[in-house]
Amino acid sequence: MGRLKKFCALIASACLMGALFTGCGGSDTAQKTDTETKTLTGGGSNTMYIIMPPHSNPFFKTETETAEAKAKSLGYDVKVLIHDDNVATQSELFDEAINEKAAAIICDNASSNATVIPIKKAREANIPTFLIDREITEKDVAISQIVADNYRGAKGIAEVFVEAMGEEGNYVELLGRETDTNAHIRSAAFHEVIDAYPNMKMVAQQTAHWEQTEATEVMERILQDHPDIKGLVCGNDTMAVGALTAIKNADLLGKVIVIGLDGSDDAAEAIKAGNMLGTALQQAKVMAESAVEQADKYLKEGKTGKDEKQLVDCVIITKDNVAKLKTFVYTP
Repeated sequence: MGRLKKFCALIASACLMGALFTGCGGSDTAQKTDTETKTLTGGGSNTMYIIMPPHSNPFFKTETETAEAKAKSLGYDVKVLIHDDNVATQSELFDEAINEKAAAIICDNASSNATVIPIKKAREANIPTFLIDREITEKDVAISQIVADNYRGAKGIAEVFVEAMGEEGNYVELLGRETDTNAHIRSAAFHEVIDAYPNMKMVAQQTAHWEQTEATEVMERILQDHPDIKGLVCGNDTMAVGALTAIKNADLLGKVIVIGLDGSDDAAEAIKAGNMLGTALQQAKVMAESAVEQADKYLKEGKTGKDEKQLVDCVIITKDNVAKLKTFVYTP
């Protein structure tokens, strides 16, 4: 229970930070400093830097490839760098972008807190940053924060999960990284739905840090203690797919109801095969393309025409519509 209490405390902290982020009125604008309001014109080069998490997760790989292709199509040179979800590495990569006088930085960041400092350093060097997928804890630092509506997406797929569970039974939750705001938002949204049903009981909750191999190992250990679980809730599809390996090895495939969140092709195949109930699609290509387009517009016109924080709808994916999902793109 110690891990659960700690994680719940982090969830509460993340929710508070979200409230602080969104609960700003007109008086905030009046208090902005010159640094916050000045237009950033870029470092001087024509190179757009794309700083991303590891490509072992297909979601991040899709984001990167989409942003790179869009930037090149708009006439920019591109440099792709991987921070491996390490804040120290990310800071070094931002320093590299600053030293190389980047035109702009596109980033899916390594930490909602620790990323603020390197973005501010880039601002001081006149380089604008555009964030996708994961937000940070301060306003008026990045130019844009384009993120999936994780809260509604997680609630939506949790409702499908509860219905499939018959509103009762033991289940397990695999969590993302504790430093990632999305991990807290998704878990809190899952529980807002599931905890309303008193006959549903979470018997284990552990992190697998978004990783597939780690999820397999964690799930194997959980199944040794809880071989009779009925459901599994995963913070992302990569962990769900990893957990399915453990479930298959335990000869429980098709007997455990599994949900994830992201909308990966691997998850889609698992849904088609009947091994996974569903997922909530984060529209990776939409977010990545939007960030590059807004960077281009900002560099040319001094504004994006959009609010700083932009929520992109998630799409609930089940066997009924999974055929319309391919490479994080849903085609109605």
